[in-house]
Amino acid sequence: MTSEHASPVGTGAVAELTALAKIVSRQRAELDRLRETMATSAVMERATGALMATTGCSPEAAHEALRQRAETGNRTLLEECWLTLGALMPTASPATAAATEVPAPAASPEPIAAPGTTETLGRLGRALVHVGSPQELAGALLEHLAPKLAADAVLLYRRLPGDGLELIGHAGIDTTLAVRWHHVPPLDGIAPLEALKAGEPLWLERFAADRQEFQLIDEPPGRWRSRAWLPVPGDGPAATALGVLRRDEAVFGPAARELLRAVTRLCAGRLTALDGPPEPEASGFSRTVQRVLDALPGAAVLLTPLRAATGEVEDYLVEAATPDAFDILGRTGREMVGARILESYPAVAGESLWQGYLKALGGEPYEGEPFVYEEVVAGVTVTATYSVRAARLGDGLLVTWMRHDTEERQEQRLADMQRLGNLGWANWNLVTRQVTWSSQVYTILGRDPGRGAVPLDLLPDLVLPEDAHALARAVSELALSGNQFDVPFRIRSGNAVRHLRAVAEAVTAPDGTVVEVHGFVQDLTAQRSAELALVDSERAILMQRGVLEAERALAARLQHALLPLPSRPVRLRGLRVEVAYLPAQAGVHVGGDWFSAIELPDDAALFVVGDVAGHGVDAVATMAQLRFTAKGMVTTGSSLTGALARLNFLLLHSRDAQATATLVLARYEPAQRRLTWAQAGHLPPLLVRAGEVQLLDRPDGMLLGASAHPVYESAECRLEPGDRLLMYTDGLVERPGEDIDTGLARLSEAVRTAGPGSLDALLAAMLEGERRDDVCVLDIRVPVADEE
Repeated sequence: MTSEHASPVGTGAVAELTALAKIVSRQRAELDRLRETMATSAVMERATGALMATTGCSPEAAHEALRQRAETGNRTLLEECWLTLGALMPTASPATAAATEVPAPAASPEPIAAPGTTETLGRLGRALVHVGSPQELAGALLEHLAPKLAADAVLLYRRLPGDGLELIGHAGIDTTLAVRWHHVPPLDGIAPLEALKAGEPLWLERFAADRQEFQLIDEPPGRWRSRAWLPVPGDGPAATALGVLRRDEAVFGPAARELLRAVTRLCAGRLTALDGPPEPEASGFSRTVQRVLDALPGAAVLLTPLRAATGEVEDYLVEAATPDAFDILGRTGREMVGARILESYPAVAGESLWQGYLKALGGEPYEGEPFVYEEVVAGVTVTATYSVRAARLGDGLLVTWMRHDTEERQEQRLADMQRLGNLGWANWNLVTRQVTWSSQVYTILGRDPGRGAVPLDLLPDLVLPEDAHALARAVSELALSGNQFDVPFRIRSGNAVRHLRAVAEAVTAPDGTVVEVHGFVQDLTAQRSAELALVDSERAILMQRGVLEAERALAARLQHALLPLPSRPVRLRGLRVEVAYLPAQAGVHVGGDWFSAIELPDDAALFVVGDVAGHGVDAVATMAQLRFTAKGMVTTGSSLTGALARLNFLLLHSRDAQATATLVLARYEPAQRRLTWAQAGHLPPLLVRAGEVQLLDRPDGMLLGASAHPVYESAECRLEPGDRLLMYTDGLVERPGEDIDTGLARLSEAVRTAGPGSLDALLAAMLEGERRDDVCVLDIRVPVADEE
């Protein structure tokens, strides 16, 4: 380089450059003015045309009406035009317009914004003149709504056929989040879709409740705690939804809601004019590459980088693809052309594959290590392992890839399914006579693979003779007419018999001839064994149930014969005696509760209530033995305590030495109105006198059959006219998990509440729900003078 080239520019040259810069500046300013004038003229023409269409007035009258409204509302003519396009409401009826030609200023449209919002709408209207895409529209909306509504982000969604959504513009969210929410499938709980379906704004102002009902665009969670979604009006049903996201959880007040509705009407005309740019036609280079890829095997695509204004790569477009190319979503060959990488496979954003593509664009070929890609398809997670190569080709990338272990994995899954299901597949080609079995079929049939598979018509030769005919008939019908079959059969394997199942269907030629048969063989031995075991178990249960029912019936007959119940209250030595016996409702056994109420030879009366442990015939037999022995002993003159001692000895030396029983004996002498009683491990009688309820103090007495040397004592009390004495078994008061004292207290309260009513009322109050034990009650009453 010479010194002349290195010397500074002369003064004359500087002046020329300055003058040239001024000319360029003026031209640019003039160009901007012309552009704005053209855009303004277009807006005014559309507003004039809209007013003409809705009122039927002339162009001059429509222009004058717009000017008068602008002056009345203290707005610019451009602002009024945008407001008119947003509202699209007639100023007068067609009849009035035809008569006057010029709409009256007083018939202006219904206000679309509250006072104080006109300035915001005016600034927004001027900004919309320069908007050239939905993305720029979202940016303009955020710029003008942020100071007014504390808006943090703005999104524009367009409704797709099938009720999907496409993000056509956004501002305030990062690119990764935008890519992730670019396409939204037709799911329930998508707020913009719900607003479009309803045709009404959706105000989400309660974050905790809203995120339970809707799938919110939110990253990180809780970033936007209130949001609004409004349908943008159009010629038909709304197809675009405007979303405003705010960080604060606050309501959208009336003014804010009115402003947002006005904004949607203001944007309606602009969105209609913003036709999305058509997809660029494939260049000659792309067509050439496609012709080359059409002739190549394997998976390969040509990617064109899509760059932002800064030159940064935002995405890649698939320009060409080989016929054998396929992806994890199931698309193949030409179906992939036109797809965008991040829209189709958002998980690659920021990953090593993405960085490899950028390096390849720089001229360094990329060959990545095998990696696992995961995608959720129709709610199911799908994974695949790939190796990818990328190299620069022109301004784009030629990318090839290989999917690993596809066939091997499928074969392994098929083998696992056959092993776990204990089944194997088989194929018979009736034209070539070729037979193919999976290894599991040989295992199931117990056949050596070295002997080869068996032809279809010889398959019945492998089964037991009893089942061969049914299988042979099914095979014949399948081969002749194509009727599929599902036939169970048995084979002998060593000393055991195995239960199998064969299922097959036919493949026919166009003339209906069966040319191929495929199906499977399954081993059902374990299932069949379980079924047979279940049948045996059911048979044993039925037999045991029959035995139990027979025992119950016998015990019930014995009990009825040994313990007859009086149908009405009886009189014994001046006492009124009522008896109740209620068998248990749970189980199938009859219990050992019993009673006795008889008159003795010496003008006394004997009352006995007992309870033999256990149920069934043995309990009934023990009950009968104790009942008759006790009556015999007391009748022949034994004392109560002596009778208890002899009954204890009898029970200890009975056939069932483990049997036990409780018992209470009471002897009533009417001359003295004296009641003498003794007990063996039994609950005390309950005395009701003058409305007061008390449990008699128990004398000593041990459970019968529990000890060889028990001690029994007796006690006495005097019965007065009007007294009531209850003798009962534990089934009346006991409840599972409850202390016996609680049951006795409940009995006392029930007697006190029921008063002198019948025994049935007392039993109804005490016995609620299912009874697990028998209940026996003696209700003894001393009549008053007028009752005697």
